[in-house]
Amino acid sequence: MLPTYPFAGRVYTYDPAAPLDISLPLAPGESQVNCFWAEPVQFDTIRVGSFVGSVALGGSTNYQRIHVTPHGNGTHTECYGHISPDPAITLNQCLRRFLFVARVVSVAPVSQPNGDLVVLLADVQAALMAQPDRALPEALVLRTLPNDDAKRHRHYSGTNPTYIEPALAEYLAEYSIQHFLLDLPSVDREEDAGQLLAHHAFWQYPAQPRREATITELLFVPDEVEDGLYLLNLQITSLELDASPSKPVLYRLTPAPTEGSAALAR
Repeated sequence: MLPTYPFAGRVYTYDPAAPLDISLPLAPGESQVNCFWAEPVQFDTIRVGSFVGSVALGGSTNYQRIHVTPHGNGTHTECYGHISPDPAITLNQCLRRFLFVARVVSVAPVSQPNGDLVVLLADVQAALMAQPDRALPEALVLRTLPNDDAKRHRHYSGTNPTYIEPALAEYLAEYSIQHFLLDLPSVDREEDAGQLLAHHAFWQYPAQPRREATITELLFVPDEVEDGLYLLNLQITSLELDASPSKPVLYRLTPAPTEGSAALAR
């Protein structure tokens, strides 16, 4: 008997034993995904007196320090504290739920007259309307096309990577889509003179900040994860910062049989 999850007047089933991890791991070295000129992740062995925090080096346990930049290394989730001067606005305070109904859509960016590649609102709307169940989700997972496996290791700094048009962020806010997840370094242009138009539009900051809304960047949605409806488990660390390394995990949602159809099946 599979567990069920209600959404938009329907009941869905999902298999908790079939998770689909769409995060990119944090590991040391130059081969990991990186953006905004962040230093690579580093793992340092702790040494105190005669103690060495490495079993391989003769220590009793492994004991390491991590050097990581959430916004630049691997999959991360951020809240509107990212663009607020208030240090009390942290992701750990803003994200209080962790299960959401999400829709995965795949969209190709469009080349603009200035050469930029931009994901357009019209194309995302078309992808959403192409789904059998058109109910807008609590979370939107955007996979950009082509879905190059190099996204797992790409160094984006200085490359002016793909971003979204601010109208798309405004649309997500207007229709109360609380969580936006995408496989890009940022929703905004790499260098935009500090405007951050899509960030401001999505969080409706500073006019009416959407406190519980989050953006997750630098994920990777494998090809075997089809466009459609999923249960999202958005996992973070309990850091009192505007952002945290994160681990979004999807579970495919399937409409549960109605009582009538279940009776016929028996």
